[in-house]
Amino acid sequence: MAKVAFIGLGVMGYPMAAHLKNKGGHDVTVYNRTAAKAEKWAAEHGGQSAPTPKEAAKGCDFVFMCVGNDKDLHDVALGDDGAIHGMEKGATLIDNTTASADAARAIYAACKEKGVGFIDAPVSGGQAGAENGALTVMCGGDQDVYGPAEPVIMCYAKSCKLMGESGAGQITKMVNQICIAGLVQGLSEGLNFGQKAGLDMEKVLDVISKGAAGSWQMENRGSTMCKGEFDFGFAVDWMRKDLGICLSEAKNNGARLPVTALVDQFYAQVQDRGGNRWDTSSLIHLLQND
Repeated sequence: MAKVAFIGLGVMGYPMAAHLKNKGGHDVTVYNRTAAKAEKWAAEHGGQSAPTPKEAAKGCDFVFMCVGNDKDLHDVALGDDGAIHGMEKGATLIDNTTASADAARAIYAACKEKGVGFIDAPVSGGQAGAENGALTVMCGGDQDVYGPAEPVIMCYAKSCKLMGESGAGQITKMVNQICIAGLVQGLSEGLNFGQKAGLDMEKVLDVISKGAAGSWQMENRGSTMCKGEFDFGFAVDWMRKDLGICLSEAKNNGARLPVTALVDQFYAQVQDRGGNRWDTSSLIHLLQND
């Protein structure tokens, strides 16, 4: 059993923290910007809540973060009441936020100076993966820091791998989001094509999901896409944030992302239709309702 803090109790962080407590048996203290949510979590799961990230991190072996964006991450990690100021030498800070590689490297450098370990560890699998403890975790950092952290991370994961030095976890997550963006657009076009042709789309999905076109998106979103149901899942607003990070990083490394840039603009059109909180599969809405 380790002493653990979890900072950020959104739709992902809330169940992830619960798995650390209930599955891992760790002593968990939580912090959330809305204190009532942290208090609710503590009441439900028998842990403790703290008034600041710094207080939550005090005396902890591992401190997890899962917040919104680079600015939020900087505030909870390095701000005046940031987690790093409550951590002792030898502890490890683990960031599950999807953020930029630059943000990861900046926090890594600050932790290194203090004698604290840092792992950038963005996740894939969405809300369902978080609730089921079945996330895929992509990590960047030092091997000697990652080794002891992996069993703790696995409390909420089905797969966890060190991808390279600091920032490599975030870069891997960018690859993940780039692949998803193109895949969902292709799936949207295919399903809309089938609908326009008058096919029975449940039969179509049953057949093609068993072949080379099969994917997680097809298995889990194909049917709801055909029905025009999007009120769940990974929000368009979040995907646009992630794709913005990808496009920014591509400017740094010289990679061409023509399809990603186009799909990002399609998601902007979904936002214009009021679909900010719709699932990313809502790309098909632009084709079904043109």
